[in-house]
Amino acid sequence: MAFMQDFFDKDRFANHVGIELLEAAEGRAKACLTIAPHHLNAMGIVHGAAIFALADLVFAVASNSHGTMAVALNVSISFFKAVSGGTLTAEAKEVSRIPKIAAYTIRISDERDDEVAIFQGMVYRKKARLDLP
Repeated sequence: MAFMQDFFDKDRFANHVGIELLEAAEGRAKACLTIAPHHLNAMGIVHGAAIFALADLVFAVASNSHGTMAVALNVSISFFKAVSGGTLTAEAKEVSRIPKIAAYTIRISDERDDEVAIFQGMVYRKKARLDLP
């Protein structure tokens, strides 16, 4: 799945935020984000948008891992625990895939493997193939 790493290295937003893609396989992905001061909100905890961005990256990698272009139809996120430092990890798992629709669950955890948030997403699988090497 090195081609997925190469493809998502082009994700300028994820790179700007500091997200590192660790693993990619068919229907799965794993990434991490080391928390820096610019990831914190006014209350000194990780901004929800930073957690969402981490989850969204592994959602994109997992849903596009079959080589078919996939775009989000619907997503939701539930936050369970506030975090103010360390490293967050997101792991995406494909729950269902049919020719046009696929569903994913993403678990976001802290360094102690405590669940920080759960992200669920659904994609529309286009006919177009990804432009991969």
